[in-house]
Amino acid sequence: MIIKVPATSANLGPGFDSLGLAIELNNIITIKPTDFISVSIKGEGANKPGIKTNNQFVNIFYNFYVKLVGRRDNFRFEFNNHIPFSRGLGSSSAVIVSAIAAAYEMAEVPLSKEAILDKALFYEAHPDNIAPAVHGGFTASMTMKGEHVYTQKKALPSYLKAVMVIPNKSMSTARSRAKMARNVSMQKAVFNLTHAAVLTAACFNEDWSVLRFASEDKMHQNLRMNGMRELYQVQKTALLNGALMSTLSGSGSSFFNLAYQDDAPLIAERLKTEFPRFRVEVYNFNNSGYLIEK
Repeated sequence: MIIKVPATSANLGPGFDSLGLAIELNNIITIKPTDFISVSIKGEGANKPGIKTNNQFVNIFYNFYVKLVGRRDNFRFEFNNHIPFSRGLGSSSAVIVSAIAAAYEMAEVPLSKEAILDKALFYEAHPDNIAPAVHGGFTASMTMKGEHVYTQKKALPSYLKAVMVIPNKSMSTARSRAKMARNVSMQKAVFNLTHAAVLTAACFNEDWSVLRFASEDKMHQNLRMNGMRELYQVQKTALLNGALMSTLSGSGSSFFNLAYQDDAPLIAERLKTEFPRFRVEVYNFNNSGYLIEK
């Protein structure tokens, strides 16, 4: 069995813990029955021995598989990882979603994508990354009683591209969350609510012209970007060269830029020139979420 799961970009400015989208940058995991459990890793994490000996995917997979079939069968897990770790591209959510989906598939127990998403909520308390990893596209999600994720999805057109800036330094999600204010003013709350609402409506209506302003945020983004001041210039450069919107990807350090297909190469070129130490890539969007092949 082969399962592919996409990278994701969450928050998208004002949509804190709610909005996200899926990018065609996949982790690919192959699972084969064998005589003993083994793990091989190519790409991201290949040089980290601890990921082989205490692998999150394998642990979550067996948590579900053993409950489903009543035994711990042996498998070989082959990882071909393309999603960078700790860069705000949903690497943890990709692991969680793919491990749960793979366990049910290998146990030959049918389960809907909606149910997979609900089970992922146990490991990831907010749905902004796990929802697009499951469903693909642009997603607006909320949790109900902490047990169910309600999601609205919009497939993104092929004439749009993601121009990703991936810095050579990581940013800690836990540390950046700890810096955030426990309470926000009514003014900031209303600002983010209105902007997230318009951003969501604009995406569903394909009115891309308003995204530059609708993607502004007053709750979390500047606090996180202050930890890597170069990101302000990344955003400025992207917008000056035609990006439709430019936001911190999740908790960072990556930056997400939405662009028309014809504008994406120039934006990427300017960003590469100005930030030679950062990785700059142009990606398609993923509208399917995780996929399983046999």
